[in-house]
Amino acid sequence: MTGLKMTTMTVKEMRAARERGESKTDLELLHHNQLAGIEPEDDEDAPGASVAMREAITQRRAGRPAGSDNKEQVAIRFDKEVLEAFRANGRG
Repeated sequence: MTGLKMTTMTVKEMRAARERGESKTDLELLHHNQLAGIEPEDDEDAPGASVAMREAITQRRAGRPAGSDNKEQVAIRFDKEVLEAFRANGRG
């Protein structure tokens, strides 16, 4: 997405800035609005960003993606000597 705002501060630095009172985010207002069900205003730099982000979040599915149907999982047992021979000839 375009219009993302990047920060060069680490989380530790952001927390320290908030403790020093340098944060420009009104956390109490955000919490109050969240409890009241008030949605944030559109970002003036990317007005469709919040809508697009919500759509992407609702479309995401948890878990592994569906695999192709041309593979089958099997379990196989080899003698130790066979495995040692394979491991000696390749990476890992």
